Amino acid sequence: MPLEDDLSDILKKARGGLGLSVREVAVASGLSEADVTGLERGHKPPDRRTVRALAGVLALKPDPLVGMAIENWRPADRQKLPWVETVYGSVGGYGVQGYLLHDDGEALIVDTGYNAPAMISALNERRLRLVGICLTHGHSDHARGIEELLAHREVPVYLGNDDRSLLDWRPRAGLLTSPHDGLVVRVGARTVRCLATPGHTAGGICYQADDQEQPTCFVGDTLFAGSIGRSNPFTLYETHLDSVRRRLLTLPGDVRLLPGHGPGTTVAEEREHNPFASLG
Repeated sequence: MPLEDDLSDILKKARGGLGLSVREVAVASGLSEADVTGLERGHKPPDRRTVRALAGVLALKPDPLVGMAIENWRPADRQKLPWVETVYGSVGGYGVQGYLLHDDGEALIVDTGYNAPAMISALNERRLRLVGICLTHGHSDHARGIEELLAHREVPVYLGNDDRSLLDWRPRAGLLTSPHDGLVVRVGARTVRCLATPGHTAGGICYQADDQEQPTCFVGDTLFAGSIGRSNPFTLYETHLDSVRRRLLTLPGDVRLLPGHGPGTTVAEEREHNPFASLG
């Protein structure tokens, strides 16, 4: 699976988050406006010096940015987790994924993957009893289809309070729950802890699942392998960085991170290879 973001995406997200114009980035980096615009449109950078100059202006880690732009870094391939099913969807050709977390005959859905029928099919094929729907945020590519899932079985829907207005369909009163940070949701013998991670959206939540062999965190669009989601709005950028740096990248290094787009990764890999990780 290809990375969700390339150099052009990272530059636009960082520049927008910092509130800088193309001209300001060009002047500070010693590049021309045409060069900066070209790189944001997907042109290949001419050399490492150019990438490092941009990293300095945009407060990004230079070595990871070079790794993304020049060396074609990607996270290591890993074996599929036996207790997690990935469900793939598409929004006009744009790929998205949700997850089915199951244990002892019970299942939690983490984001709908814009493919509720496939989620329901997976539940039926495995004879799993749905016990909850955990939404990392309220954007439609992650939340569309909850009405179909609730018609299959009525269960609590967990979503950050500040993201309720993003839903294009809301469950009936009593089903939609805004979890507090640290709330534990149970599925079978497993526990899933809610981590408040605002930034991509104001009410963003990640879900950390326990597992002795492979602890895992479902991160939605808070983080991608080698990047982060776009801060919506850009005024949330610093909050977003804080969520990534203090909430996710302080987890143990072996924690697997499963995003809403692109390949999975680990905390250790992102500390070393994500340009948005802390510079300190």
